[in-house]
Amino acid sequence: MQEYLSDAIVLSREPNGDLDCRFRIFTKKYGKLAAKAKSVRKVTSKLAGHLVPGNVVSVRVVEKNGPQIVDALKSAKVTAANPRDLYLLAGLLADSEPDIGLWNLICGGKFGWLAALKILGWDPAHAVCGICRKGEPAVFDAEGQEFFCDACASKLPPDKLIYIGNAA
Repeated sequence: MQEYLSDAIVLSREPNGDLDCRFRIFTKKYGKLAAKAKSVRKVTSKLAGHLVPGNVVSVRVVEKNGPQIVDALKSAKVTAANPRDLYLLAGLLADSEPDIGLWNLICGGKFGWLAALKILGWDPAHAVCGICRKGEPAVFDAEGQEFFCDACASKLPPDKLIYIGNAA
């Protein structure tokens, strides 16, 4: 049985069955991992209060029929990124790819999408709109992984859009 110990940021939490949940966590040592936690939705669960999106936790994950979180202890709260940002970030990150620069950005209290996209390889400074090809994009589509200007972004569904720069 393989065991992993690391500090991690809880990115998202999704119900999995009656009492279990599947978590996406970004660990300092191992990158993004998807792991389940058994019985975490029980009232008496000791893990439930620690495994909240936005928490920085010390986590122990074991390989037992897939990755499973068996222990977690909250050490801090990420204040610079909201739960929606963390959820979108979970969709952009590659599995098992640690990135200390991104870790420091999130935990350092200075999270911003311009810096995060640059670290992840999508530098907005050199991007153009995916539709009209104009420079200076204002929005990044997390699902399609391309940039758009304000005018073109208004035609897209807003749930997966990341506003960068001065866009609101």
